[in-house]
Amino acid sequence: MGFFQPDLPVVDMAEWSKGTRSERIRPMARHWAEVGFGTPVVLHLFYVGKICLYILGGWLIALCTKGIDGFTGVGDWWSEPIVFEKVVLYTLLFEVVGLGCGFGPLNNRYSPPLGSILYWLRPRTIRLPPWPSVVPLTKGTGRTPVDIVLYAALLVMTAVALFSDGTGPVPELDTAVGLLPVWQIAAILGLLAVIGLRDKVIFLAARGEVYATLAVTFLFAADMVVAAKLVFVVIWMGAATSKLNKHFPFVVSTMMSNSPVFRRKSLKRKFFENFPDDLRPGRLSRIFAHGGTAVEMGIPLVLFFSHGGWLTAVAAIVMVCFHLTILTAIPMGVPLEWNVFMIFGVLVLFVAHADLGLGSLQHPVPVLLLFLVIAGIVVAGNLFPHQISFLPGMRYYAGNWDTTMWCIKPSAAEKINKGIVAIASMPQAQLERFYGKDRAAIPIFMGYAFRAMNTHGRALFTLVHRAMPAGREDEYTITDGERICSTAVGWNFGDGHMHNEQLIAAMHERCHFAPGEVRVVLLDAQPIHKQTQSYRLVDAATGEFERGTVHVADMVTRQPWADDVPVHVLEGSDEP
Repeated sequence: MGFFQPDLPVVDMAEWSKGTRSERIRPMARHWAEVGFGTPVVLHLFYVGKICLYILGGWLIALCTKGIDGFTGVGDWWSEPIVFEKVVLYTLLFEVVGLGCGFGPLNNRYSPPLGSILYWLRPRTIRLPPWPSVVPLTKGTGRTPVDIVLYAALLVMTAVALFSDGTGPVPELDTAVGLLPVWQIAAILGLLAVIGLRDKVIFLAARGEVYATLAVTFLFAADMVVAAKLVFVVIWMGAATSKLNKHFPFVVSTMMSNSPVFRRKSLKRKFFENFPDDLRPGRLSRIFAHGGTAVEMGIPLVLFFSHGGWLTAVAAIVMVCFHLTILTAIPMGVPLEWNVFMIFGVLVLFVAHADLGLGSLQHPVPVLLLFLVIAGIVVAGNLFPHQISFLPGMRYYAGNWDTTMWCIKPSAAEKINKGIVAIASMPQAQLERFYGKDRAAIPIFMGYAFRAMNTHGRALFTLVHRAMPAGREDEYTITDGERICSTAVGWNFGDGHMHNEQLIAAMHERCHFAPGEVRVVLLDAQPIHKQTQSYRLVDAATGEFERGTVHVADMVTRQPWADDVPVHVLEGSDEP
């Protein structure tokens, strides 16, 4: 791995280019297994620097509070409830501006490194309302001045709260500084709710399932800390529940191969069954996966019910190490600040306020209702993943989320460049600008390898053969739906709900694709009670032309370069 240059696979371009897609993915997958994406060291340092700036920003914002004094006296004020409130809102602002999850080159964002605010303050960019046929005044997919004003108001109102003082002593929380004014929290939540009903992407980008839910607990005054503890427990245990599948070991092997901490190739190879021929997860990956799931499922209960002492201390150390493991791996999608925040939350809520528990609640009914709502969403998200994003469903990094693969002709790519109001160019054009037209195929296929290293990649690369007309596959460029989403709506983070039929229709409305110009494979996540995943094949101009299922067992037994997963057609014909 070079300091400035990426460590990409070395291949004979002339010979390699003659191979099938499967044959060309094979050396990329092997390279990923022992090197990862080959990110230059300077990029990892860039993200480390970003984390440091995030921490410094939160530190300085806390000091802008009356009664919170001393840059070096952090030990006197770090556990104040208002500091926790401000860190939550600061992180929400950090995310919704576009500086958090999905930022930069490790999320396929090269120029510029973020979208978000650059899109959401710009008219006529695409917005995706979650329930346009149900919620009044949300129809349409074009951003209007009203949407821009609402988004700007959210940024301003959040900034106002960050620089506000506390409302005075709250004896139940042992604070003389107090909490943020309730009206400010209510205003932020109201704005985010209205914005989310007009554009689900902004709500998801704000990581509303974490920070908005925690902001709701701020409305509970003295019960805030206990309610926030319950939110953390649901996040952890919900994520652990979603990892009770056959997909998660594949995530671990892929993530650890890309980790800058595990630098020795000999160690990275141990995460696989038998490098280089069998790149299914090996014993070490299974140990990491199942051990991590057990930690995430059990330790939160210990934290919640132990109320201090050595048991709380040990449990807190385990959870801090858990998040540090994810953080130091610098995973694709880069949810880095979220892991830093979760570590901070462990220390503030469960260590500094370990004495507060269910017996401390003054008004248990609102807290119970909040718990039932968010736990119910997690349950529904696991049972009906096609209906609920993997973010509010708490299915974090489980290897089981909705995915898409887009097959695009050059004529369609040209229409997208002309018809979509966007900041970033199409993914292939960005890569050609950085790597050159001839070498751009290498990072493109490294992206294919990343997708293929996850179980759903085997199904996606099988289904693209069915999506394109027989004998005409060379006419298309295969592009991951996340990259299309990044260009079209300004944010992406592994969620197929943002690049499904709704986005296809919005783009067709603007680009007027001809039949056959854009074909899309949509693969739903696996419901927790089934061993199949549903798929749909859609032509952007004419609509769905095939649907069916694939069996998880057929995906997990194949290699990353496989494109022969058995397909069970339910509707439509074999020939599109």
